[in-house]
Amino acid sequence: MKSNLLKSFRLTLVFCVFFSVFYILVLWLFAKVAGPNGGNAEVAVLDGKVVGGANVGQNFTKDIYFWGRPSCAGDGYDATSSAGSNKATTNPEYLKEVESRIDTFLVKHPYLKREEVPADIVTASASGLDPDISVTSAYVQVKRVAKARGMSEEAVKAIVEKVKQGPLLGMFGPSKVNVLKLNMALDEKAD
Repeated sequence: MKSNLLKSFRLTLVFCVFFSVFYILVLWLFAKVAGPNGGNAEVAVLDGKVVGGANVGQNFTKDIYFWGRPSCAGDGYDATSSAGSNKATTNPEYLKEVESRIDTFLVKHPYLKREEVPADIVTASASGLDPDISVTSAYVQVKRVAKARGMSEEAVKAIVEKVKQGPLLGMFGPSKVNVLKLNMALDEKAD
């Protein structure tokens, strides 16, 4: 009995060291070698200054910018509060939030009908930090952004096309637009 207890204790220590040190070290080395940016977060730089993380949503509210998905992660896409709302799609409180977002979106986009508002622009992602919107969500905002910036719709749409990312490996998932990169491209064009 004493021998089994000692073996179990040693085995527990070995696994603790393995999983808390060695395993994490292996993952870190793999990220350094095979991961994008050497395992570091991708940051967006404008005029030599870091303006945000490209993989975390940003809160844009001005008409001169494209808007991203709403966040349930606190105010300003707080990464320490990353989470979805945990409300079912049939929850009356959730439906009221979505309806309110649609109404707000339509105020700034009066040229759209209610059914033309893309779902991803009025619903939060599971993490609440999604930096991307669908290409459709970008296209429906082109008119507002072009008018606010004094640009032609064609010029703004061309910037959307330039920043648009295709499906992963050309076949997995939909095309998408990173909102921060899109807004940076607009600011660069304005300079």
